[in-house]
Parts: sequence; structure tokens; C-alpha cells
Amino acid sequence: MEFKPHAYQAHCIRKIEEIPKLGLFLDMGLGKTVTTLTAVKDLKYNRFEVRKVLVIAPKKVAEGTWTKEKDKWDHTKMLRVSQVLGSQTKRIRALNTPADLYIINRENVVWLVDYYRNAWPFDMVVVDESSSFKSYKAKRFKALASVGPHISRMVELTGTPSPNGLEDLWAQLYLLDGGERLGKRYTQFRERYFQPDKRGSDGMVYSYEAKPGTEESILQKISDICISMKAEDYLELPEITYHQIPVVLDAKAKKAYRDLERKMVLELPEDEEEISVASAAALSNKLLQLGNGAIYDDDRNIHVVHSCKIEAFLELIESLQGKPALVFYNYQHDRIRILKALEKSKLRIRELKTTQDEDDWNAGRIDILLTHPASSAYGLNLQEGGNHVIWFGLTWNYELYTQANKRLHRQGQKERVIIHHLVCTGTRDEDVMQALERKDDVQKWVMQSLKARIKAVKEGKYFG
Repeated sequence: MEFKPHAYQAHCIRKIEEIPKLGLFLDMGLGKTVTTLTAVKDLKYNRFEVRKVLVIAPKKVAEGTWTKEKDKWDHTKMLRVSQVLGSQTKRIRALNTPADLYIINRENVVWLVDYYRNAWPFDMVVVDESSSFKSYKAKRFKALASVGPHISRMVELTGTPSPNGLEDLWAQLYLLDGGERLGKRYTQFRERYFQPDKRGSDGMVYSYEAKPGTEESILQKISDICISMKAEDYLELPEITYHQIPVVLDAKAKKAYRDLERKMVLELPEDEEEISVASAAALSNKLLQLGNGAIYDDDRNIHVVHSCKIEAFLELIESLQGKPALVFYNYQHDRIRILKALEKSKLRIRELKTTQDEDDWNAGRIDILLTHPASSAYGLNLQEGGNHVIWFGLTWNYELYTQANKRLHRQGQKERVIIHHLVCTGTRDEDVMQALERKDDVQKWVMQSLKARIKAVKEGKYFG
């Protein structure tokens, strides 16, 4: 696909190339990944200014998003990617594989720094979701800061750099400028911009609040190396931005998926023309369930197979940094597992069941509103409560899909709506996404795509 950057993307690409260490604070869905990949390609192959690029990302993003995105665009397909993931043996092998980008999950940053010690080889580092480096006490921050002098270029990507307040900015800015703008030490930063808020009976300070004028002062100081853009600021964007998040199944989950697919395909009639709509739907239904992570047996008992999509979902929620999200699930076991995964979260989570839930969402009293599209696709006005939709499980029903999205994308919505889809690579999820994008005869496409997969399975070939 040819990449035609929006004006704001062209601006960001230019700034990445001009400013050696840059904070790119773009809303989710504004194309941070392709923007950065375009600049990386130019810096390496046209300007010859970088040699080895490291991308630090959340685990599921490291597994799928960057590779999928670079393969999507004509101009970045040629970039070689090595995923530094898995066991230590696999990580070391990946580090010794010739590539343009080396992608590692943030949990292994401390290991990586220790592995190279004084021989740090990456002259450019991209920190995807830099807000995960907001704590100056965290080992990952200290490790990355220790190799700062060996990094000539850095790009920090996040939608919300200071989700819990301006205090979160210090560590992220320190990685960019070594403390030049906000102070060499966190205590200096706090003393300058904050004052005691809550104290205990012993006089100990438990929290701080920003001094008057702090936000303006900090933003002015960092404006030369940070670009902050919100989706609603860019009128050339469509009213809805569609965002696909690739989810890579682990080896065990992939085997379970392939085994089920093969078993069910072999039970179908030899003549593909004899395959009924009912049997096609049953096969698709089972495969979509398994892609989501669990499956029902004939007695409606739930069998959990993997947590790959749940992990990707949690990373997406984290990247939204507290912004409200309307979450659509497909199966009841999706709902159960999502609620369990979020039960230790500090977020305000609610299932959409009553008009009070609707009112509380619109009043900003809910962070995650969980619902099934069939029960909430029509009639509800949810546009005042947020602008992010997450499809955990996908539906073939195009009308249901569009009507569900219109719960947020309707009169009164003040921000651009961003629709996130969790799509398992190499599975029926990808066929569903193609059907929804085609917008035409979905029923016909269901059968065509199924027949293509049946043929591949019988020939011993697999997608993804």
C-alpha cells in the first residue's frame, strides 16, 4: 500500500529527522508507528545518520504491531526486523541477526543493558508507550538512562505523557535531554514546580500539588523537543479512525487453533459447493472463539486456551492512560475473562445493563464500559462519555458493527472517534476484518474466505 502522509504526519516525520531526541505525543490511532518507520528508513538509507535502531514496546505490540505495520506499506517493506523476544537463547540469537530494527519488550530492557554493558550498539532508540518509563525509581528507567550517552537519537511515543499528573513528565524528559530542561534530579523538579498537598499527623508529606502556572511553565520549557497532538485537532482526519492491533498467538495457542481448524475442515463435505451456510457459520464461530482465547464444549463448559488477546487488550487499555473506552465482546466467556483480567485494576469498570449505567458513562463516572453489540447497537446515546471503541471479539454482522460504533460517533460527540480492533494474525479474525472493510456482500465473502482456508488446510498450508 502506498503511504500518503497527512500534513501532521509529514510534520512529525520532518521533526524526527531534525531533532535528535524527540517526544512525539500523538493520540492513539494517529499513525505513530508508520510515521516513525518512515523517518527511520529515511535516516538510515537516505541520510545515513543511524546504523542500528532499537524499538522498546509493550510485549504484544513488540510481537505484532511493528512488523505488521512495516509490511503494510510499500516504502517500509524492505526494512529488516529482528524480534528480541522469548527465551534468553532466542533473544541473543535475534540480537546477532542482521537487521534494521531490533524490537524488544520493555520488561527485558534491564537485561539488554546488562547484556551489552559498555558496548551498547544502538545509536537510535524508539520508546513505544514512553509513559511506561514515567517512574524515576523503576529499574527499566535507570537502565535506559545509564546508556543515554551512547544513544544519539531517541523518539518517545505516547498518547498521554502525563496520565497521573505533571510529575510523570520528569523521567520521560530526562531520557531525552539528561535533565537539561526539568532538572538533573527529580527532587529539584519537585521543589521547583510543586508544593506539599497532604501531610500526615507527623508532618510527613504524602502528596504534592502543582504550583500556580506550573503547567504553562513546563510545557514552554519542553516545547522545543516535544510535539503534542490530539486527534480532534486535525481536520484532515476522517471522522472515524479505524485502528487494527495485530495479536500474535504463542506456539501453544497457534497449535490449538491449527488442530481445531484441521479437525473441523476434515469433517466438512468433500465437495466445497455442498458446504452449507450453517456448517460454515459453525466453523467460523468455533475459530473466532479460539482466537479470542477460550472455547465452549458441547455442554457449554468453558475451556480457556490462551491469554494472548487478553494481554493485548490490557496493553491497549494501559496505552489509553485512563481515557474511557466502550468495549464490545462477542462471547460470554470473553466477558468473564475481561472482567477477571481487570478486577485488580483501579479503573472504574461497569457492564452496560441499565439507563443508570448509560447516564454514569455520559457523566464521566465510568472508565471501561463493557457490552455486547447485540444488546447496545441501537438507540443508546453514549457519545458524551468517550471517543474510544474497542472490539475485543469481532462480528460478521456489518449492520451490527456500524450501529454499535455509532453509539459514540453521533451528534454531540466532541472528539474524533477511534475504533480499535484486536485481530489475531493468521486466523479467522483477519477474514472478519476484510469483510467489514469490504462493506458489500459479507455472506458471499464469508463463504469465499472459508473456502480459501479449507483449500489451504487440505494442502497443508496455513495463513499467517
